[in-house]
Amino acid sequence: MSTPTRLSCALEGRRLVLALDRRAEELAAALTRHGAEIQHAPAMSMIPHVDDPQLLTRTAELIARPPQLLIATTGVGVRGWCEAADAAGLGPALRTALADTRVLARGPKARGAAQQVGLTVDWVAEGGTSAEVIAHLAGQDLHGFRAAVQYHGSGADGLDDALAAAGAEVVALTVYRWGPPRDPAAVHRSVLDAAAGEVDAVLFTAAPGTENWLRAAEQAGALPDIVARARSGALLMAAVGPLTAAPLQARGIPALLPARSRMGALVRCVTEHFAPAAPLDPAAPFESTAQEAP
Repeated sequence: MSTPTRLSCALEGRRLVLALDRRAEELAAALTRHGAEIQHAPAMSMIPHVDDPQLLTRTAELIARPPQLLIATTGVGVRGWCEAADAAGLGPALRTALADTRVLARGPKARGAAQQVGLTVDWVAEGGTSAEVIAHLAGQDLHGFRAAVQYHGSGADGLDDALAAAGAEVVALTVYRWGPPRDPAAVHRSVLDAAAGEVDAVLFTAAPGTENWLRAAEQAGALPDIVARARSGALLMAAVGPLTAAPLQARGIPALLPARSRMGALVRCVTEHFAPAAPLDPAAPFESTAQEAP
């Protein structure tokens, strides 16, 4: 196996904790190309439901009776749903059934994935929250509508109730859900290391993972030292976007956010934080073998 090309020494001597599960290896590869030492501590796991018979049953129901409305909540969920439909031989029929469906996306990632699988997105919640989707639907009469909701990892998040209150028939699609960390000991070690000054930064890419890591810090009695180090600038807490950073900010912990809620942008802003005199080319690829997916 060839050694990945080193892009810079901006993170040389820096130890970074990745408190994430999905795409962790991809992010680690991008950071090590700038010299970082990586400590993996995924604070949650993603449990797929793509082989769930209920998901395929509801997909077939939507093909038979296409929905007037589809709410896409996450990029990974949209892609996983369509991949499951393709594997079951339902993909072409599903895309045909959704051709005239009004599609609402809960954020740019969900929009990008929906477009990637051939759907036309009519509206996007730029802030990436279910509350924005609910506000957008407020006052609309949806009696007689079938509305499909692709759940994110934490469930319906109030979308089902809002749609039902507006008169819609709701079809729930659970493609995956968030689960507990696969290696709680690694998470425990990471919070102790962060408190003791053994790491330079902790990176987060999903709000449930941020919350779980902080709760582990609270349970270990490490949170006060983590907060103090973060506030002094000795420890960088970096999140891929505002929703991911919310549990940090709720505890008064400053967080570095990229201009765009993308993994590649997160790599660039962390690297430039530690080496501000040598900013990276914004057009640089996220990692050596593939461009970042929406």
